[in-house]
Amino acid sequence: MRLAELTWPEVPRGATVLVPVGALEQHGPHLPLDTDAVVAEAVAARAAALAPHDVVLAPVVAFGASGEHQSFAGTTSIGTEALRVVLVELVRSLRTWAGRVVLVNGHGGNLDAVRAAVAQLVAEQHDVAWVPCAVAGADLHAGRTETSLLLHLAPASVRLDRAEPGALGSAAELLPRLRAGGTAAVSANGVLGDPTGASAAEGAQLLDAMAARVLAVLAPVETGAAR
Repeated sequence: MRLAELTWPEVPRGATVLVPVGALEQHGPHLPLDTDAVVAEAVAARAAALAPHDVVLAPVVAFGASGEHQSFAGTTSIGTEALRVVLVELVRSLRTWAGRVVLVNGHGGNLDAVRAAVAQLVAEQHDVAWVPCAVAGADLHAGRTETSLLLHLAPASVRLDRAEPGALGSAAELLPRLRAGGTAAVSANGVLGDPTGASAAEGAQLLDAMAARVLAVLAPVETGAAR
């Protein structure tokens, strides 16, 4: 159930709330700026639909920490500290009626904010966790992984005729340069990977795999196992 569509008496007290956390940033010449938000919301929605107990889907946090992409037009970032504060205040508010909150993060640049927010909230004794929208073997940014996901979730938004490879190095090779000089320092087109071969069918499989990670975090709630 979607929180935004409920009236207040319909909100199930004590339910688990999934909060998708996205970003608005460049994703190469072929993917839309809201790619991370679209993916995070879809992963959370899929998990909420499959969960056997009450799970409420909150609206997506659409702006994230995207300073590494600021050289590209359209990127809109609130930064790590602002995002941390937003997440802390959101969870504090949700927890006045929700039993548990799980952040579903769709953007790697949000990691410092998400981790810091969760650590603070756990110290305040809130029942909160977070899950990344990630799978083994995924490329870094706007490559085959995200292109496949968008071909499945929002095919009309993909400019497939503009898809082209970007920086093809490994994370170990690219990330130090990216942290020092931003994405533009390692990739002129903003792509970290190769979208060649992306497909909607692969995107559907990726979505299921990412949703399964969220369900695994939800599982202790219904089994009574320790977190």
